[in-house]
Amino acid sequence: MTDSDGTPDAREDDAACGDERTAHRGAGVAGRIDDGPGPFGIYPWLLIGIGAVSEVVHGRARPVWASAPLLGLFVVLVLAAIWFGFRRGQGDRLAMGLLAALTVDAFVLSGWFGHGMYMLFALVAMACGVVVPWAGRPWPVIAVGTLSVTAGVAAWLRGASPGDAFTVWYSTLISGFIVSIILLLFGAIRELRETREELARTAVSEERLRFARDLHDLLGHTLSVMVIKAQAVRKLIPRDPGLAADQAADIETIGRDALRQVRLAVSGYRGRGLAAEIDGARTALRDAGIEPTVRQEGTPLPEETGSLLGWAVREGVTNVIRHSGAATCEISVHRGAGTAVLSIRDDGRGGSPVPGNGLRGLTERVSGAGGRLHAGPDELGGYVLTVTVPLNTLPVKGDIS
Repeated sequence: MTDSDGTPDAREDDAACGDERTAHRGAGVAGRIDDGPGPFGIYPWLLIGIGAVSEVVHGRARPVWASAPLLGLFVVLVLAAIWFGFRRGQGDRLAMGLLAALTVDAFVLSGWFGHGMYMLFALVAMACGVVVPWAGRPWPVIAVGTLSVTAGVAAWLRGASPGDAFTVWYSTLISGFIVSIILLLFGAIRELRETREELARTAVSEERLRFARDLHDLLGHTLSVMVIKAQAVRKLIPRDPGLAADQAADIETIGRDALRQVRLAVSGYRGRGLAAEIDGARTALRDAGIEPTVRQEGTPLPEETGSLLGWAVREGVTNVIRHSGAATCEISVHRGAGTAVLSIRDDGRGGSPVPGNGLRGLTERVSGAGGRLHAGPDELGGYVLTVTVPLNTLPVKGDIS
């Protein structure tokens, strides 16, 4: 689809970009753990099974010719299951197969060699937390809960005391739950981040459409009228120079009005206006532990002037919060005869020693509107930013740049 001037509709571009982003996100492996501690964040926890290694090394898990290979196989299986769970995704068939073999190996070791192998169940539970997918249902919780109960009962049947059997059950349960919950939280954080980025992209897209719509509405009709009047001037010059001059004056008036409307649109695009910025400044200052005071004198300001001073409020209050270390901040707006004066004064240690890009940009904006800006230490202590702008911020006659 194209606009009347043949330009491609911006909404199609935004839709195409959104589809491309969605397809890109959907190209990943289902269940893949892209965020989180990773396999090397889980591996150090496997040291809780060092007791089983000690049993084999010191010859207490007899016969050693059987316990050593089975324990070595267990180590390989648990490392591989966790690795493929992270790299290939939760619910991956290879990872699930490794987890099943790992579980059987743990029961063989504990059933054959007894008490020293019981902590291996905690490692199996960790692998469960990594490998078993949530898939909209609490499968890891069910798997870890079943494993912990089975491990506790198996230890009790093997001759462990009720206290030891409880320890096996609890350590297995808590180990699996911790890993499952950590990975679930990382997944939620990832979804929140993606949602926030999508909302930001949507907001930018909507603002682009609003701005394009405003400019089209503002300039489409106005430029058409100017073209028609320019044609009339060209035809009237040979026949009636006076009437042609009147038409040329109309073109100048229409052009200046269009310029004023465009500036209002740009001000609305970049700023929220004085009242909204002051309300936002109050909240931001209080959140930063700075007590705000607002004083406003005189009649309401023109929209164009208010938008410019709103931008100054945003920049000035940002500097107060970042650099002043102040306890109080006073924002005052005064409308005088032909000018409006904004003052932001704090009782802190002063602003940044080097003016930042924001302050330089604000200075250029104020100067372009025929105003002036002063920022520096206050005679009474602290720091003061003063912006003085004329109520009529349009360019002087003869300057429509």
